[in-house]
Amino acid sequence: MSNGPLAAALAYILWGFFPVYIKQVAQVNALEVVVHRSVWSLVFMLVLMAALRRFGWLRDVLGQPRTLGVFLLSALLLSANWLVFVWAVSHDRLLDASLGYFINPLFNVMLGFLVLRERPRPGQWAAVALAGCGVLWLTVAAGQLPWVALVLAGSFGLYGLLRKTATLGALEGLTLETLLLAPLTVGALLWFVASGHGAFAQGNLVMDGWLLLAGPVTAVPLLLFAAGARRVSMATLGLLQYLGPSISFLLGVFVYHEPFDPTRGIGFGLIWAALVLYSGEGLLQMRRAAPAAATTADLNGR
Repeated sequence: MSNGPLAAALAYILWGFFPVYIKQVAQVNALEVVVHRSVWSLVFMLVLMAALRRFGWLRDVLGQPRTLGVFLLSALLLSANWLVFVWAVSHDRLLDASLGYFINPLFNVMLGFLVLRERPRPGQWAAVALAGCGVLWLTVAAGQLPWVALVLAGSFGLYGLLRKTATLGALEGLTLETLLLAPLTVGALLWFVASGHGAFAQGNLVMDGWLLLAGPVTAVPLLLFAAGARRVSMATLGLLQYLGPSISFLLGVFVYHEPFDPTRGIGFGLIWAALVLYSGEGLLQMRRAAPAAATTADLNGR
């Protein structure tokens, strides 16, 4: 338990600093970066699975067309999320990208209501409404929808929904997703190299090294998250998830000097207030539920 919060926090911290890596390959086409991320993640995961001798699940899954279909869809959603995120960071839209992951928990509340028929509590509805006001304010102020944030929140929310109902764990799931995409991604990588339209294997060894790092940079945070998520409460995980977009936001403002005027600050402020309300309501609900659970356990013990 003592190592769980550390592992989960480190995963979110690494995700928060991921834009630093993307900036190193910003001159590379975003689609090619995503292709490298998928191919080298697959290589990394296959080596890891071989070391752990954990391939038994793959024989079972190959005989389950429905499971394969679900993971193919989740892989496409994850790839779309990666593509938009890489494009946003490469085009100095890191603040928009961080906004997407700030919105994501509240978007999940809406998905739970619409898809899983969950019944959000009044405090959760209030947080969603407040975040909606923030998005509306940003839309009116900019004259257009914050599409980067909405696409990132939507794609990752739907991805999480599919993985929530999936039968595989985080490691096996990522391995299967990248394996299902391999015919496309490996073919695309070979085309980039052979045609000369890509950045890989064109004589720039430094860039080749950065692109090869896409695999471990993608997989290591996931491994830490998989280890940590099992050892912390959902409340703790819910608070830790804001580390990633907070770090990205600070990088965007103070390192990459993206514009953040007071008008934009109002929109972000409304969304941050929604997150405070959402997190506070969740913690309060857990504290109220704890005595009732203890009483029930005590009665069952008697």
